[in-house]
Amino acid sequence: MTDFKEKLENVKDKVAGEVKEGVGKVFHNEELELKGKTQVGKADAEKKVHDKADEFSDKAHETKDKVIGKANDKIDELKNKK
Repeated sequence: MTDFKEKLENVKDKVAGEVKEGVGKVFHNEELELKGKTQVGKADAEKKVHDKADEFSDKAHETKDKVIGKANDKIDELKNKK
């Protein structure tokens, strides 16, 4: 559930940043616009980190399953030789 909460928080930050950026543009407030751009950039970076972490986790599980499968095959092979 934490992963979902983190993703939801990230989306919230991105939307809030986009709103700040837009309001800053409309009212010619460069500081608010910059804060919004910064918040959007941070949210985008965090999303990329989470995506890569998910990808790495998936690959790790695939590799673990392959190793366990090969080990079980070898164990079965050795059992059948007896």
